[in-house]
Amino acid sequence: MASSTGNIPENPENGSLPESPDGPARRGRVRARRAAVMAVPATLVAGALAVLTAEGALGVQFAISGMPFTVTATELNGTGFEQFGGLDQMAPGSPNEGDTGGQVLIVTSAIKNATLTKLCQSVDLGGTNLLITAGGGAEKVSATDLTTDSTELSGDAAFTNIEIGNDASTLTKAGVKGPIGVFSQQADTVRIANLRQTNYATTAGVFKLPGLKLGFSSKGC
Repeated sequence: MASSTGNIPENPENGSLPESPDGPARRGRVRARRAAVMAVPATLVAGALAVLTAEGALGVQFAISGMPFTVTATELNGTGFEQFGGLDQMAPGSPNEGDTGGQVLIVTSAIKNATLTKLCQSVDLGGTNLLITAGGGAEKVSATDLTTDSTELSGDAAFTNIEIGNDASTLTKAGVKGPIGVFSQQADTVRIANLRQTNYATTAGVFKLPGLKLGFSSKGC
């Protein structure tokens, strides 16, 4: 800022499901734990995004670390906005998986072109924070083909020509298509003031960070 059937993702190499080390009992529990994703993107949007069946829905195409990071901005402006639910996967054996099975239920937000004012990103490393800031001067942070996989998002938002309830496989505004059968929304433009996100992944085609500063701090964003 910014991507299922059960808790077992598809194998990206051959499209098949990986074998479960715990056998049929484990697979049965996974099927029983199919969940709904709720996303309240901003205070001006009534209702929620519910993902009932997100087959193969991965917000990003890499293994996430499993460490959440906070992103804030005083203002985000974007053209070409989409949002739908998905599932992110940690690397096998990640020490951060806890009782999640290495998977995180997320909401993917995609924006074709975005600018952010006073961007702050922080990662809690346990006693200290890796802190990144940018866009605090005259030039704003800018990004193209921006996606974020979030578990929390808040702010004061306004959309133009919003469509709520699309099938995610039919989205057109940001050039990203989600899995068929998944509830989604899209809009021509989005503006979010006082943006705050808890993210697990971010991708962008181009990401420009004027006035970039990176360091360690006792406080996060």
